[in-house]
Amino acid sequence: MSDSKSLRISPVPSLGKGDVQVYTSAGYLRSIRSKTGAGEVSYINAATSNNDNQLLAEIGYKPELERKFSTLQVFGIAFSIMGLLPSIASELDDGLAGGSVSTVWGWFVAGIFIFLVGVTMAENSSAIPTAGGLYFWTYHYAPEGYKAVTSFVIGIGNSLALAAGVCSIDYGFAEEVLAAVVVSKDGNWEITQGKLYGVYAGCVVLTIIATCVASSWLAKMQSVSIYSNLFIIVLFLISLPIGTKINRGGFNDGHFIFAQFENFSDWSNGWQFFLAGFTPIVWTISSFDSCVHQAEEAKDASKAVPIGIMGSIFVCWILGWLINIVLMACIDKNVDRVINSPYQLGMAQIIFDSLGKSWTIAFLALMAFCQFLMGASSMTAASRQIWAFARDDGMPLSKILKKVDPKFHVPFYAAICSGLMSLLLGLLILIDDAAAEALFSLAIAGNYLAWLAPNFLRLTWGRDVFRPGPFYLGKFWSPLVNWTTVIFMAFIIVMVMFPTQKNGINKENMNYACVIGPGTWLLSLIYYLVYKKKEYHGPKSNLDDDEYAEAVGQEVLDAILSNDNTTDYKAV
Repeated sequence: MSDSKSLRISPVPSLGKGDVQVYTSAGYLRSIRSKTGAGEVSYINAATSNNDNQLLAEIGYKPELERKFSTLQVFGIAFSIMGLLPSIASELDDGLAGGSVSTVWGWFVAGIFIFLVGVTMAENSSAIPTAGGLYFWTYHYAPEGYKAVTSFVIGIGNSLALAAGVCSIDYGFAEEVLAAVVVSKDGNWEITQGKLYGVYAGCVVLTIIATCVASSWLAKMQSVSIYSNLFIIVLFLISLPIGTKINRGGFNDGHFIFAQFENFSDWSNGWQFFLAGFTPIVWTISSFDSCVHQAEEAKDASKAVPIGIMGSIFVCWILGWLINIVLMACIDKNVDRVINSPYQLGMAQIIFDSLGKSWTIAFLALMAFCQFLMGASSMTAASRQIWAFARDDGMPLSKILKKVDPKFHVPFYAAICSGLMSLLLGLLILIDDAAAEALFSLAIAGNYLAWLAPNFLRLTWGRDVFRPGPFYLGKFWSPLVNWTTVIFMAFIIVMVMFPTQKNGINKENMNYACVIGPGTWLLSLIYYLVYKKKEYHGPKSNLDDDEYAEAVGQEVLDAILSNDNTTDYKAV
């Protein structure tokens, strides 16, 4: 077996024991056949791989991007996209629709479940760290006969959700910039949908340019974003209470902060708690899969990506909760006045009441800067997902979108594509605020569907082909946590389709996400069945046998073809 060309053989069982059968062939260099319905898939074992490129070869790909991202910088890309204070500013008005109880406790309760979602994604990314992780995992665990179509719908849906995420972030940037103008004009300036889209479009173009720099600069940008976001949070937590004490005479009492429930809708109090309390945090902490999309640029990806996912969620969960508590301590008790502030954002009104005009403009400028970094990081993640999906011929114009610049090692065309998608989706801004708000719900629903699918499939048809990587909860806790998150994610997908009002639905208060989200998923299914089925057959290896043999090493080849390692192949 010393000749690597011995791999060029017809599929022959290499093992006769265990829960799965292992094959070696030209089509699938390391493949196993599931006995629980997942069919034949590549055998991938992150726990025994010696380095990133060896593991990537087992997954089926050659390295095309540079591994410049440290564990801190992988954490940084998710932390940057979450952009805690700017994100809270963008979604605060929705949270206040349930009073301080929804704002404070909705964030805390939902944060527990979101962290568990991150834990399950950390398990998946530790086992199979690749830029197209979500659709790849879906294919890997899906039932035989439905692998390609399920993977395709998730791949398209995730790409659109990430583009919608860029939209919602850059829309928040536009709101903050124009809110600063309104404050500077003492409220005597009107914000129109056209002005919002103009600033939004300019931000998207700038983020495209920022995304098209070399990987080393993108990695450094994450460090800048970490420090910028932490600086503005610390400044906010110090200055706002001081200003409130000096200019407003003191803080709201504990009952108002932690127990004051107000319902500014006609939904029942219980449902309004979920709508107002959960929506802000599920949008704010909704881009931790960006760590997955950077997996092929991360050093020691099977460990760095899980740490980045869980670390970013935990930090933003706790820091965000503290920020909300401070906000409720400093806010005007007339919450309706804050929600309907002439400054466009309730956050601007809170800062203005406590710190005055100059500080408000300064904070809005700082938040807009951090929001821009959020948009750049989000577009980076979106471009990597689009590139990875195009590499497997899943995107329209895949031959162009899969190209990587040989000098900068950046997928320029994929970055431009993600920007163009954001500009097109952003046209909803021109309709009205309700249509623009659909961008937030669409980003949430699309992401949660893409996260839910591989978890559910791994627990069902693909349970015997899952090989844990360095991070794994164990045989008892892993299924328990995974099933909990499947139920939570299904609930969130349904929840974000609801409008803010129960009665009197019209074009001004309708939640367009209930049409756009399922509509795009249905259209992607039709597109696959009518046309793309001919081209997309699931993730495909771009390694020939010699490249594979060189990447994994002779020891691995001998182990694959040897009957002496039977126990290594037993399903976990």
